[in-house]
Amino acid sequence: MTRSVQALAYARPSSLESSQVGPSLGLETSGGLTPRGAEAHPRFFAGFLSDPRIAARGLLAVADVAAARYYQRTLPASLDPVVTGNGDRLRFESFSGCCGVYARLDVLQDGLDGRETGHGTTNVDVNPPLREALSRITADDPLHLRVGPEEMAVTTLDGPVVEKKVPLPDRWLRGFAEAQVASARFDLRAELTAAQAVAFLRSLPRSPSSGRAAHGARWVVASGGSLRPTTRPVAGAVCLPGPERLVALQRVLRDATALRVYGPVADGAAAASAWEVVLPGMRLTLTLSPDSSRGFSGEGGVLEALATDDAAADAELVSVLLAWEPRIEPASLAEQSGLGVERVRAALTRLGTAGRVGYDLADAAYFHRELPYDADRAERHNPRLVAARRLVGEGAVSLDGARATVASGDRRYQVRESGSAFTCTCQWWADYRGRRGPCKHALAVRMVRRGATVAGGVR
Repeated sequence: MTRSVQALAYARPSSLESSQVGPSLGLETSGGLTPRGAEAHPRFFAGFLSDPRIAARGLLAVADVAAARYYQRTLPASLDPVVTGNGDRLRFESFSGCCGVYARLDVLQDGLDGRETGHGTTNVDVNPPLREALSRITADDPLHLRVGPEEMAVTTLDGPVVEKKVPLPDRWLRGFAEAQVASARFDLRAELTAAQAVAFLRSLPRSPSSGRAAHGARWVVASGGSLRPTTRPVAGAVCLPGPERLVALQRVLRDATALRVYGPVADGAAAASAWEVVLPGMRLTLTLSPDSSRGFSGEGGVLEALATDDAAADAELVSVLLAWEPRIEPASLAEQSGLGVERVRAALTRLGTAGRVGYDLADAAYFHRELPYDADRAERHNPRLVAARRLVGEGAVSLDGARATVASGDRRYQVRESGSAFTCTCQWWADYRGRRGPCKHALAVRMVRRGATVAGGVR
């Protein structure tokens, strides 16, 4: 698995301390992007949390996921969460080390009591002493929150005194992007009251099942104001793969006001799903990959958006119009850019693959953020995309009406087009039948049909 080392530099460790205004939670930031460009230690917020105990538990839940591996648990995993300021809210995001669970805590305007939130994205330090201090917050006494360095210290910092070096696998980056694209295809499938949510979530296992029950997809369907298990994906059913992966939601259950469940239309195959706990002034969402042993990185939902040159140009145009909006309106972008709404949506999908936008299920809309990582790596190191471009560059694709032949190694594969769908005679298609995106042969054919060019062979 390809990986590099990500150096996160902080001015000081994040901490919970006493101050003139009472307890103060200082979350230190690393380098990131803002409307002013790249900054070493951006500052997003200084004010009070409306519900400090709930916010502390929500932050701990996000940190739980960042430090967890729900598959191959013996391997280490830890990466500081990402924080985005969107002007009216703060978003804290993380991704599990096994690439199968995405978590986000949205602290909305009602959950913040202070001046306007800043704009930008960076990592935020969450260290073991801070986790311990957050877990001790049991009252709702006023708690001051600072995200970024002290105002007076912004221009006087001599440099970082805390540095973390963590592995950053390409698979992790691709998974972070795929989770956003997958979420954009979800619809609301069920909404439970607080009592129903608590009863359902507390009935789930906290550790992986063993034996035959551990294999195959699990499904739940809304029934009588709750969720009941079903052995097959009936209409309205939601896949619940690896239910023990929802354990992080247990931290906030006592304060939940509702549980919303999102998923795609059930088609019989295991699918990703999202579980959103509604809290006073906040939302905590966990998005699960289709299986505990199957990370988001291999789902292939982003490949179509990455494969065409016109989508790349549209995405570049749309990206310059983004302004850290908490809710991106495609119609407005279409008017500003001169593109059609559908082309704008395709451009947003492509931007999602680079981590430049996320998707908020509650708003059913993308939001602007810039992950503090090399955005192009998710594209450069996607195995199927790289292989497809190599096939195009080698002239391996021969078109014949709705059919195409792709020479790969010493074999030739037949690709047939039917509307917007492709079939292929390769083993990948036989195994997944398009459920995990196109195979490299179909992707190469699509590139050729759309007139994609490959500069200098493989790029």
